[in-house]
Amino acid sequence: MTGSEGDAQRRLTSGHLPRAAESTSERKALIYFGITILSYKGELFMHVMKMFELNRKVAIVTGGSGLYGEHISRALGEAGAVVIVASRGLEKCRQLVKSLRSDGCEAFAWRLDLANEGSIGQFTAEVTAEFGQIDILVNNSVSRTGLNDIEQTTADGWLRDQQVNGLGTMLLTKAIVRTMRERRTGNIINISSIQGILGPHFPVYGESGMTSGIEYTYAKWGMVGMTKWLANYYGKYNVRVNCISPGGYNPVNTEQEISSSEFLQRYIERTPLGRLADEDDIKGAIVYLASEASKYVTGHNLVLDGGWSSW
Repeated sequence: MTGSEGDAQRRLTSGHLPRAAESTSERKALIYFGITILSYKGELFMHVMKMFELNRKVAIVTGGSGLYGEHISRALGEAGAVVIVASRGLEKCRQLVKSLRSDGCEAFAWRLDLANEGSIGQFTAEVTAEFGQIDILVNNSVSRTGLNDIEQTTADGWLRDQQVNGLGTMLLTKAIVRTMRERRTGNIINISSIQGILGPHFPVYGESGMTSGIEYTYAKWGMVGMTKWLANYYGKYNVRVNCISPGGYNPVNTEQEISSSEFLQRYIERTPLGRLADEDDIKGAIVYLASEASKYVTGHNLVLDGGWSSW
């Protein structure tokens, strides 16, 4: 072993990395030990950004063409994943897939009705047969029959929402996590809400006539709890399970719309960052949790609320 190779080995084994590979022999030594560590004039060394790449990972996004779902699907596609955009509204999924493909992403539209157990079984069988494996599952679908308080909530409305938010999400997760356990690898990301970590702040609605539905709060707290149960149980199978709890999001609001909405004004004033989330804010969180950048993170609920919950 040459002197420079010996020096490189000593730095590697001691945990002290060179600031730069000054010589060809030192660069070769770093490669020789099978570790790609640093960037040197564009050569092929480890770079932190590679940890965020999702090259050809197969990802399912339920509610994949919805308000948050579209940007979750885009984020995964832009990071290199093969994205299955799944929802009851197949035509809307197809439109999004067309847009994603025009941007160079690999994406597919699939019909999935989480209120129908037969649809869940058919979906799981078809995508598993087509792609061979599912690497990432994003449970994003949500059913909201209305912004009702408990005195307005009906049994039918409650059960209709729970058919999707509770039972349907559980059945799909059950089917997919089984395949992840068998392969001893996988990643599940659940989408909750700030309503899943806090009680509703009713004064923010003022006299707007808006409110926060009790079923939604119930479902989103359950999503956080399910995340922790799954993470603790399936960690031994190398399956990671995490959650994201977003705050208020509606990027289509204009300044005029905001100034004329009592609720939006109050919400923004109470948010330390002074705005609603935009379409890019969830992208970084999704890619982080879906990628090797978070390979030692499981059972975590990442709060994405502009500081709303920090008061």
